[in-house]
Amino acid sequence: MSEASPARIDKTGGPARAGRLRLRTLVVIRWVAVMGQAAAVLFVHLGLGFDLPLAPVGATIFAAALSNVIMAMTRPAQARLSDRDGAIYLAFDILQLSLLLFLTGGVQNPFAILLMAPVTIAAATLSGSSTVALVGLTVAAIACLGAYHLRLPWAGEAVEMPGIYQAGIGVALTVATLFIAVYAWSLSNAQRRMLDALAATQAALAREQRLSALGGLAAAAAHELGSPLSTIAVVAQELRRAVSPDDPLSEDIALLVSQSQRCRDILARLAERPEQSGGAPFELLPASALVEAAAQAATAAPPGVATRLAAAASDGSGEPLLARAPEILHALGNLVENARQFARTAVTVETRWSADELTVTVADDGPGFAIDILGELGEPYLTNRRGGGHMGLGVFIAKTLLERTGATLVFANQASGGAEVAIRWRRADIEATGA
Repeated sequence: MSEASPARIDKTGGPARAGRLRLRTLVVIRWVAVMGQAAAVLFVHLGLGFDLPLAPVGATIFAAALSNVIMAMTRPAQARLSDRDGAIYLAFDILQLSLLLFLTGGVQNPFAILLMAPVTIAAATLSGSSTVALVGLTVAAIACLGAYHLRLPWAGEAVEMPGIYQAGIGVALTVATLFIAVYAWSLSNAQRRMLDALAATQAALAREQRLSALGGLAAAAAHELGSPLSTIAVVAQELRRAVSPDDPLSEDIALLVSQSQRCRDILARLAERPEQSGGAPFELLPASALVEAAAQAATAAPPGVATRLAAAASDGSGEPLLARAPEILHALGNLVENARQFARTAVTVETRWSADELTVTVADDGPGFAIDILGELGEPYLTNRRGGGHMGLGVFIAKTLLERTGATLVFANQASGGAEVAIRWRRADIEATGA
């Protein structure tokens, strides 16, 4: 069961997150930066009267504006930048801001904190490798600006902070850059993984719903085709009795009779066992029958592993009737299939009910849940440090689908060994809502 570890994902949090950074968003952010830089320079030079190297400062700001115009004109506004392109543009922004800071006091300039802006954008939208590269570029820029820079613009005599103070500012900027990058990347990565997992859950549910509808359609088709097929069979029998055995048509008529009977058998199986293709979507079943249908729909047990079904009332109350909810069928099937992968000899699926509660327990006699992930089961892309097997999104999908029906899940290890998943519903809720 959960003794499984999830399907492997790369150490940067899964597939590269190319295409998450919209061109329009980056263009707007860069225009805000350009206007902010220009406004700050004009205020310092004209408002405060501080001397600035206007020519190189203006050229640096103009280069940022020009690059933004070129970027906006050469790509559609709705385009999403690839991971590589996004990293290149943000690296340019880091270098442009670093040059501007070099001309205006280096790390002594209060606006040096803006070096963290491109890194934050990268952490939220680009891959781990691109983010690491841009963090490295930012840290290198901070180190260079601490050692090499023109004087801080000031009125009168130039101001130069003590070296130890400048070093402290550089360290603070570096630590802040690293912290913000790691924090933003972690949040973005967790959100992306959750969105991917929820998308997979929706896809699984949609597939189960299609199968359920297909099963109902198959049963209806079997019912509708039964009458004309019976007529064909009767006519074929009459023809066989009317034709002598040595007639050239006798073999064809015999074949027609046998094939019509075969069609009737197939349609009878479809009508009598709709669970093989999902069942009618609004069919009501006893709880134990629904659990049995879910277990039968799961992948067959490996050789030597038996599946034992048990059902009983805890207090003598009647068995609840449930709708054939695709959520329950798919989720229970997932849990049974997962248990079969790790069982040594048997998987036990027990259904118990009382006047207030319905409980389904799926247990196996395998090695049990790894202790280090027991408290985190149900999270998407969970990593099992013990290794062995794979869980992928199966448990997350099962937990999400079952919780949609009002269930609560408890994952535990049995005292005798093996893993156990207990699914509980309030009986009034599941019967009232049809699961």
